[in-house]
Amino acid sequence: MDIKEQIKQLEEEIKNTPYNKATEHHIGKLKAKLARLRDELENQKTKTRKQVFSIKKEGDATVVLVGYPSVGKSTLLNALTGAKSEVADYDFTTLKPIPGMLEYRGAKIQIIDIPGIVEGAAKGKGRGREIISAVRSADLVLIITDVFNVDSLNIIKRELYEGGIRLNQKPPEVVIKKKDRGGIKITSTVPLSLDEKTIVAVLREYRIHNADVLIREDITIDRLIDAILGNRVYIPAIYVVNKVDLYDVKVNNAIPISAEKKINLDKLIDEIYNKLEFIRVFLKPPGSKVEEEPMILRKGARIEDICKKLHRDMLKNFRYAKVWGKSVKFNGQRVGLDHIVEDGDIVTIYA
Repeated sequence: MDIKEQIKQLEEEIKNTPYNKATEHHIGKLKAKLARLRDELENQKTKTRKQVFSIKKEGDATVVLVGYPSVGKSTLLNALTGAKSEVADYDFTTLKPIPGMLEYRGAKIQIIDIPGIVEGAAKGKGRGREIISAVRSADLVLIITDVFNVDSLNIIKRELYEGGIRLNQKPPEVVIKKKDRGGIKITSTVPLSLDEKTIVAVLREYRIHNADVLIREDITIDRLIDAILGNRVYIPAIYVVNKVDLYDVKVNNAIPISAEKKINLDKLIDEIYNKLEFIRVFLKPPGSKVEEEPMILRKGARIEDICKKLHRDMLKNFRYAKVWGKSVKFNGQRVGLDHIVEDGDIVTIYA
């Protein structure tokens, strides 16, 4: 039996097995094996296929538009950035990534329209693997549907999930330290719904027989598998329903817009900016005044990121930095590359 047949068999067994405490251990082993086989199959295909398109990231952050064909992605790109993405009344007008630049509150936000995604994309249908690969590099995913295809939101989310993309999630609070001997020792800081037997069975499916495992959340089987694999990407997402000028429809947690009539675009732009969690850092060259124009960074940025953005040699020649602002205990504190800056900080780099 080849990998595809094994995957299909496992999917059917999981689908037909009711989930409860008695079956939890069995389903855990099945899901672990399924995820491992899918990963093996994807690795095989990655070696044999050529990447047809890729995204060159520019600006302060990159937003990728994902949606079915003909839901208005190209119209939205043009409305937000003034790009010239082709618009037509037939499917698959966009055949390669089309970039545009949105400038807002001092931030340069690259927005990219990619070819339409279809059901079955995670398995390779309709250039699906190329599309998912492009999405994995995004800083924010904007999933767009229209008033006539609202059900596609859930389908797209499922395809991206199966492609290893976790939308609006944080990485699992699980640390696995492999060791040479001693078996598996599990330590948790919170009460766990999963029993230890199931956790150990999932770990052993991935040939982890000796490890110290620290769990800081009430982990599910799927989240545990994600932690073991370590190849998932965690990307914020915004959901958009287009063409509300043609038909009134409300979808929970989605922003209603009309790209053509420019309805609610201000609200969408605000949400894009907020979701990207930008911070502003003001640079003060040694012996000079504070620069008026801030450097735009993302929340969690370090001094290292500032150096990289300034000049490629800055990181190599870095000595130390001084910081004034909320991120330090006292103004003018001397810090290293790992120091995390906060909004409004003033930074001087010494190299």
